[in-house]
Amino acid sequence: MVLLFVILVVGAFLRLYKIDGYMTFLGDEGRDMMVVRRLLVERDLIFVGPGTSVGNMYLGPFYYYLIAPFLWLFNFSPVGPSVMVALFGVATIFLVWYVVVHLFPVKDINWGALFAALFYAIAPTVIILSHSSWNPNIMPFFALLVVLSLWKVWQEKKLLWLIPLGIFYAIVLQSHYLGLILLPVIAVFWIATFFDLLKEKGKKLWRFVLATGGLITSFVLLMSPLILFDAHYNWRNIKSMQLFFTQSGSNLSFNLLDLIRRIPIAFNNVFVSLMSARKENMTVYVALPIIFLLVWFLFINRQKFSSARLKGYLFIFTWFVFGILGFTFYKQPIYDHYFGFLFPAPFILLGAILQDIYFSGKKWIKLCVPLLVVGILLPSILNTPLKQAPGYQLRRSINIASKIVDESGGESFNLAVIADRNYEGAYQYFLELWQAPLLMIDPQKYGETLAEQLFVVCEYEDQTECQPTSNPKAEVANFGWSKIDKSWNIDGLVLFRLVHTKV
Repeated sequence: MVLLFVILVVGAFLRLYKIDGYMTFLGDEGRDMMVVRRLLVERDLIFVGPGTSVGNMYLGPFYYYLIAPFLWLFNFSPVGPSVMVALFGVATIFLVWYVVVHLFPVKDINWGALFAALFYAIAPTVIILSHSSWNPNIMPFFALLVVLSLWKVWQEKKLLWLIPLGIFYAIVLQSHYLGLILLPVIAVFWIATFFDLLKEKGKKLWRFVLATGGLITSFVLLMSPLILFDAHYNWRNIKSMQLFFTQSGSNLSFNLLDLIRRIPIAFNNVFVSLMSARKENMTVYVALPIIFLLVWFLFINRQKFSSARLKGYLFIFTWFVFGILGFTFYKQPIYDHYFGFLFPAPFILLGAILQDIYFSGKKWIKLCVPLLVVGILLPSILNTPLKQAPGYQLRRSINIASKIVDESGGESFNLAVIADRNYEGAYQYFLELWQAPLLMIDPQKYGETLAEQLFVVCEYEDQTECQPTSNPKAEVANFGWSKIDKSWNIDGLVLFRLVHTKV
């Protein structure tokens, strides 16, 4: 337990150190904070969550309710929700350890569980996604709870775990819709449990049916805000999902040859993202140990595994394989956070296999374990995110919003952000928080929302690209003919104050 405590402390340090500097705080994060602040201050209930980047779909609102206490506890600082995500990240490290202990028990120290927890604790991609407030970033924790609940139902026949399984899976889906890839895993082991109980011909089968009803009920209850929202707006979300899945080849592909071709691509994406710290040149240091482990597992020591142990491997392999296969259907770019439902799986497998090598009884193989562990850890250690200087996006947003308030002179103003991948939300949150007289131009209420001054934040590296008086962005164009009144350099960005050109 001392070693586990040390790993948890290391994991917590990597996620919480200078979190206000390393956390992402851009338009999406600002938008989330505005929604949750209105919930806390104006008691404005939330029935729908963030929109997805593709498909014009919306997630459920669970994440907003989850971060609300932390935003309140931190006096409406966005650092609070990021701390919450980091704590979930630390809890996931513990769950990784617990799952290996639970599925692959040993009488001595469970080194496999400690290895798996350590690998997960220091994985750079996992760390980066663990110190920012964003709905997909809690998915690894709840996906692991889904898997653990499913194991308790399938192997331990603790059928009441079906009810929390429904809750956990609803949270996964409200984190990101790629959690749908977990559905066939749930289905496979639900069916396996059903047939196991059918053979027994006892009362447990009826308990299983009732518990399945509890699963459906708990799932629907947690999804009910989104269902109510969708019903009110003529099932807009359902229609968007239907279009996403049926649109002619633009998002998904079911061509067998394409699927086979994308299997190694999907595997490589997961491997490079999670194991090689996104460094292709470091892949060999992780690939060689893993190849050794798989050869040993599949061809050398397989016959020594007990039936219970093989079920543990079958269970985690099923999760991992379905995850890989799920990505082969998806034709759009795949980003790191898409793997959230799968994050713990490869670490659990590696830990379990290393443990079985260690307890194989062959001294020469046992001596290889430290070398294998070092090879797997090396890319993560050499590429830890803490080597990079903090981006201080939050501080930059505060400084620019503060400057806008100072220069507005207490008069109403409009706001625009010119950037490749950002928008007004990050600055708008603080302007709303400080009750500044910000007006966002509404073409349907043009006269009421047009101010005499427009503040434009230019985030381009080449600031000549901004052209704040003629930029086609709606927030600029709707302001009308204008000229630059003043400009300031703040934290590497340029803030312009525009006023109307008198004709």
